[in-house]
Amino acid sequence: MTVAPRNNAIPNLSAFLVADVPAGFLLSWVAGFVDTSAFIILFGIFTAHVTGNIALAGSSFVSEDAETTMTRLLMLPTFIITVALTSLLARYARHKKWSVFAVLLTAEAIALGIFLVIGTQLSPALLLDVQEEYILPIGISGVVAMAIQNALMKEAKGVFKSYIPTTVMTGNTTQLTIDLVQLVSAKLAPASEASQQEAAEAWERMGRFVPVIVGFALGGLAAAFFVLLSESWWSLTFPLTIVSLLATAAYIEHARKSSIV
Repeated sequence: MTVAPRNNAIPNLSAFLVADVPAGFLLSWVAGFVDTSAFIILFGIFTAHVTGNIALAGSSFVSEDAETTMTRLLMLPTFIITVALTSLLARYARHKKWSVFAVLLTAEAIALGIFLVIGTQLSPALLLDVQEEYILPIGISGVVAMAIQNALMKEAKGVFKSYIPTTVMTGNTTQLTIDLVQLVSAKLAPASEASQQEAAEAWERMGRFVPVIVGFALGGLAAAFFVLLSESWWSLTFPLTIVSLLATAAYIEHARKSSIV
């Protein structure tokens, strides 16, 4: 009896999506999209680059705008509490031998869904009258989603070769510049085993950092385009779809590897 060959298209696609470079690119695209969307619609609040709100709070404080100052300052404790809870969730998932990557991506998808719902419900009133009581709940829900992604990159051990932030690009750009200098220096140096190794290491790191930086930039550009085009929160369905797709792929990969073992 002839056994029909198994269709490996779905496992191959899931394995590709959760690989180091594609997952890093997609998650950074999500962060760039969410951060830019929120910054435009919420009149200057960062959801991914959350420490940037401290500088904005200082500016509001100087302008004697107490409500705006408090709104921006509340983003930081929201971020810290969410990271702590996400870390606890990751520990529980590891204890249960679940896929930490899949579980945290699911949590982020839920948070993005809440962000989308709150944004669509409150943004019409926000456009009519800029009030902090509308901005605060929308901003907090966005920060929660991005805080989960920040923690995810640390907690999803075994998925990524090394920790590369997907929500803040300052450190990534710094490392990319250092690697570029190392690569050029190694190429200009007299040929040796050490210089070849330095060049190879620089190339390898650049191959992981460049997609993340490009992904964040493209996500920001896409957000600016869609937000200006639609002037609504419905464009957040794009990052929600991407994170949900990644979560599904992570579950499939975890199940496939478990069945092999």
